[in-house]
Amino acid sequence: MSHYFDQTYIGRMRAEYPMDGAFLDGIARASRDEIRALQDRRFAKLMARAWQVPFYHRRWSAVGLEPGDVRSLDDIDKIPPFSKADLMASVAAHPPFGDYHGVELSGEKWRPNLVMQTTSGTTGQPQPLFYGAWDREIQNLLLARAYRLQGLRRGDVVHSVYGHGLVNGGHYVREAVLHFTEALFVPAGTGIETRSARQVELMRHFGATVLVGFADYIKHLAAVAREAGLAPGRDIPVRLISGHLGQEDRAALSAAWGGADTFDWYGVGDTGIIAAEGPDHDGLYLWEDAHVVELLEPGTGAVAADGAAGNICVTTLFKTGVYPIVRFDTKDVTEFLTAPAATGLTLRRIAGFQGRSDNMVKLRGVNVYPTAIGAHLEAHPAATGEYLCRVRRTGDRDEMTVLVEARAGADAGEIGALLRRNLGVEVAVELAAPGATAELTGIESRQKPIRLIDER
Repeated sequence: MSHYFDQTYIGRMRAEYPMDGAFLDGIARASRDEIRALQDRRFAKLMARAWQVPFYHRRWSAVGLEPGDVRSLDDIDKIPPFSKADLMASVAAHPPFGDYHGVELSGEKWRPNLVMQTTSGTTGQPQPLFYGAWDREIQNLLLARAYRLQGLRRGDVVHSVYGHGLVNGGHYVREAVLHFTEALFVPAGTGIETRSARQVELMRHFGATVLVGFADYIKHLAAVAREAGLAPGRDIPVRLISGHLGQEDRAALSAAWGGADTFDWYGVGDTGIIAAEGPDHDGLYLWEDAHVVELLEPGTGAVAADGAAGNICVTTLFKTGVYPIVRFDTKDVTEFLTAPAATGLTLRRIAGFQGRSDNMVKLRGVNVYPTAIGAHLEAHPAATGEYLCRVRRTGDRDEMTVLVEARAGADAGEIGALLRRNLGVEVAVELAAPGATAELTGIESRQKPIRLIDER
């Protein structure tokens, strides 16, 4: 009988996906030709496995592809991208798990040890996620690589506000810190798992030095700490924040936590981490030994023009066992950064998460991403940063109202003018008292707060 850790091949993992100095002196500074050659070798193994999976065989055969038609990454555009909608269609046609994972889930037939989690369900019904031991631990290693690059060190106390239960995030982050760093991990979870007031008590008691999670809730906890008479940065000695920061105002987040250094990283439940910010704070470095990333035009699926923003489409090179991933259109929008990195690293960089194309609202020809509005609100001293967008159809056009939490004395007209300057289009603004949107956004209970209610 083969057990989970028998299938991880830890020595091979560390050799093929190095961390720390071996990473910085190796793949992170390799030539573009060397990176491409490594990707091509790994892509060939991935394609051989993916053809064995019913989900891919069905989709690719339907467009006339046969094994051997895609010989290298130069042919990748022959492969139709897929999205979560296609995965959920697979689940509906082959309940309850779908046929995209490529393993037998019933009966006594041998199968590799599996980790099962789900997505958060932010954009709909949660999607089943399956990982084999190899790809699960590679994902863990790659996240630990990011934390180490950003400054996580031995002796740090890492307070995590990622959710647990079926959702993947909290378990994934815990495994990464536990298995591949020497830091102490405190799995506090969301506000519904450990109430916010208790979280700040625990941070103070255990001496939290690192916070990991989504920016919205991390910022909220700073306000809770101050309400309890604690000074973030002094009474709670946080020096580093790493998480899904997106377009958040970094200066405001840092100031809320007493000057802590802030770092972004990007990934999705299917793939694990894809890119991470480094010490230069100049975009997110793509883990190109593990992923091939393209940007696709929303709607058409064509490769976006140079310099244009597009949907992140990822091919995960190490997933050659359970649930191979070939051209997954995440619907998350970003753009490539083209200027050379000051660090001398040769890995390509992206700007980070800029919104979701399937959550985008077009107002008078202008694309507005509700998840990015928080960064603009940070510029107004009376706004708390909490908000909710509502979209309605009025006559022959769409209109957006932003419900903004603000302190006494705030002026809706001023905030509206600020948003108009930054968004390039006018939106209505309604003011609410601090805390008034919490029930609607789920800031205390969800990993990712709701920022858009579409009433069209």
